[in-house]
Amino acid sequence: MGAIKHFLVNYTGNFKMALMLWPLASFVLTLPILAYLYHRDGRLRFTSMVATYLTVLYVMGLGCFTLYPLPEGTSGPGITYGIPANFNPLNFIYDIQKEGLRAVFQLVFNVVFFMPLGFIAGRLLRMRFVPTVLLACATSMCIEFAQYTGLFGLYDYAYRCCDVDDVITNTLGGALGWLCALLLGAKVAPGKMAEVPLTDHPGFVRRCVALWLDFTLIGMGTLALWLVIAGGYQLVTGELPQLPGLDSSQTNELCTSALWLGLFLIIEVIIPWRHDGSTPGGSFVRMTFETHPRTTGYRVAFYVVRSATLLLTFEAVPWLLIPVLTVFYLFARRMPYDYIP
Repeated sequence: MGAIKHFLVNYTGNFKMALMLWPLASFVLTLPILAYLYHRDGRLRFTSMVATYLTVLYVMGLGCFTLYPLPEGTSGPGITYGIPANFNPLNFIYDIQKEGLRAVFQLVFNVVFFMPLGFIAGRLLRMRFVPTVLLACATSMCIEFAQYTGLFGLYDYAYRCCDVDDVITNTLGGALGWLCALLLGAKVAPGKMAEVPLTDHPGFVRRCVALWLDFTLIGMGTLALWLVIAGGYQLVTGELPQLPGLDSSQTNELCTSALWLGLFLIIEVIIPWRHDGSTPGGSFVRMTFETHPRTTGYRVAFYVVRSATLLLTFEAVPWLLIPVLTVFYLFARRMPYDYIP
């Protein structure tokens, strides 16, 4: 029992750090997680959401248990000297002879530590056995490489031990986790669902997720297009683009604004007009914002009012209109433009 207690105490700080990072990581990953769940299941299942957030905690644990704590001060591993790596796959035998139960617990821990990864891959990601084993192996190798290089060169020396035995035991753990998922089946995590049609009465959360996806696409598209245009212009002329009467920074601001607006019209007006109210983000989360069919005149008015609402809300006065629209939806269960007949 003393060996077990000593082993667990060594990782108490790592677990605390993972718990501390979990809320922040969950907040950052909230919208991508919700987008994935809506896309996969066509709705937000409580069990799926819980399982996914536990997956975030597990990912935090992977990083904290394998790379934390970081070296500090002016001496010690990672600062003035390194910890030698072990490339002998049978070195665990000597560790057991030398350290006894503590080395055994370490081996078992390395196996158990990667079993959740195999389970997640098998059930939540629905991966087959071989890809799951390759994922576990690749993840372990990435961690060991980070340890071997001092966190990818952040430190001059390795401050954790890169061990080939860890790759072997981690990969075994991933395989066992996949087998556990196979044995437990749908009792633990939901299986694959049938194709779900688009909903024309999306909730507030689903609308927000769709808008986040659309605006992310608009922003990334604007950046990519301007980099191509400005980069090509500079490559040919050797100068930054500059419109008459404007300096380069003003030109950059005006052109990116024009590109953004053009992509907004394409993604929020043209594409949904041709696809029954479904934007790229809406298609991904299985929704259309057209709550009912409209004649041409009313449909034009609907798109004009919706576009104006989005532009004012997210580009003009978000600090005012986002809370107002949120409260409005909570009471009315629809957006203002949904009232257009």
